[in-house]
Amino acid sequence: MNYIKILQDELAHELAITQKFISVLPDQFSWKPHEKNMSLGQLAVHVAEIASWVPITLEFPELDFAKGFEPNKCNTPAEVMALFQASKEKAIDSLGKATEAQMMENWTMRNGETIYFSLPKHMVLRQFVFSHLAHHRAQLGLYLRLLNIPVPATYGPSADEGNM
Repeated sequence: MNYIKILQDELAHELAITQKFISVLPDQFSWKPHEKNMSLGQLAVHVAEIASWVPITLEFPELDFAKGFEPNKCNTPAEVMALFQASKEKAIDSLGKATEAQMMENWTMRNGETIYFSLPKHMVLRQFVFSHLAHHRAQLGLYLRLLNIPVPATYGPSADEGNM
């Protein structure tokens, strides 16, 4: 079994769904459903940049926030789409160059001495990148629903695209 091929297929599927969500973003980037939520713009940028975590995971042994990490900033739906496309290309390229041995190496997320987790890279990709993307894309879907924007299908038709 080629585990990398399985991850490539899963990534391609998740990125295709994500692209549909980003393609319907309204230009209401300051809107938020609750004071504790990210704004639509912040959430959209976060969703668009998650794929760029694939090369961060595969090409480095850790991410240390104490050494600096700045989220991307975008001001328009077109800028978010451009960020997503760049993140997507980097993710596909990096995963295409990965080795099975690399998947077993540990990767750590930390903030200086505080370690959030340390896992094999294949688990980081599935749990921290792919599942994280699905989680925040679902949040984005809720934002779209609350703004009366038709929600794209995810793993089957949405209420806006008909029933199964």
